[in-house]
Amino acid sequence: MAQFIEKPIIVQAAGNKPKIIEEYIGRVNSKTTTISVARMVSPAGWEEAPQNPRFTEYTLVLRGTLKVETQAGTYDVNRGQAIIMEPGERVRYSTPGPEGAEYIAICLPAFSFETVRREG
Repeated sequence: MAQFIEKPIIVQAAGNKPKIIEEYIGRVNSKTTTISVARMVSPAGWEEAPQNPRFTEYTLVLRGTLKVETQAGTYDVNRGQAIIMEPGERVRYSTPGPEGAEYIAICLPAFSFETVRREG
């Protein structure tokens, strides 16, 4: 049966500056546990604590640059580029550039505060 999502729900974001997370599909808005789809808008200078999530995260940058720091290296993911983070990989996200970033994050299974496992 179809489930129409009329609008996203704003969920709390972690980090040093206010960041907008619009959840379209996930545990909060659609009560979906298998996948989450959210639009993120983070300001210039935003950063969050490292995490070691128990989900795969697919990220597509729509505007700006998302800095992704991993054990293997650091990536500047720019507009039109994407990155995949596997479960158990330590990662830290930030938007140090002057325009911040807008991006879509898809998590399998759906994002939860229990499974993101943030440090600090």
